[in-house]
Amino acid sequence: MNQKAALISGGATRLGRYFSETLADAGYDIALHVNRSRGEAEEVARVVRAKGRECEIFHCDFLNDDLSDELSSLVHAAKLRFPGLNLLLNSASTYEPAPIAATNLAMLQTQFRVNMFTPLLLTRYFAEAVHEGQVINIIDNKIAYHQYPYAAYLLSKKSLADMTRMAALEFAPRIRVNGIAPGVVLPAATRISEYIEWRIEGIPVNHQGKPAHLIQALLMLLENTFMTGQILFVDGGESINIEGRHSENYSA
Repeated sequence: MNQKAALISGGATRLGRYFSETLADAGYDIALHVNRSRGEAEEVARVVRAKGRECEIFHCDFLNDDLSDELSSLVHAAKLRFPGLNLLLNSASTYEPAPIAATNLAMLQTQFRVNMFTPLLLTRYFAEAVHEGQVINIIDNKIAYHQYPYAAYLLSKKSLADMTRMAALEFAPRIRVNGIAPGVVLPAATRISEYIEWRIEGIPVNHQGKPAHLIQALLMLLENTFMTGQILFVDGGESINIEGRHSENYSA
């Protein structure tokens, strides 16, 4: 009954898989949320079980009309299967680039439902279900910028950052709520090497990140009981590389 467990949204692919396997190594049983990536989820479950931990797969489509009921049922089912549930990791995300001039209502609804409404409602139901625990939201270092070519996506992630801080206040002291904002760690497969090198030029530490850097941040948040309402930018300083225009870099 006291065995700790984590509910991980989007825990079967990309960074979510790294988080799932890391938490298993840290002694957590895994409630693994999946939508379309059932095959990948089965593979993650096999890996987690090989580590000596329990893993159960839970299906939920965050674009369903009855989203609130679906998410309430998801948390309830995870708590029933794992009574020691004490961690919610909101890793699921969707991404579609478009400037405001090309953004329509359907795009806004999709980005906000997956990237903002779902983590908010999962946090609510998690807080109702557990006595104490933690919520960790995976955000994006782009929230430091105003990159309008990603309008709907970025606005949803900026809102998630604000929700992280609000929830940290509302549910303290029994639930700590923090976030991780990754930088250039696992670029999309469509990104060519020249683009990655160009991005690295803007990173003060002058190299690309690795999933291990995010894992270190995750483990630190889990262990540091004096941290809540914080968003860790794991991006090599890219998000602070905004010097701006001033008299000394002005060229007439």
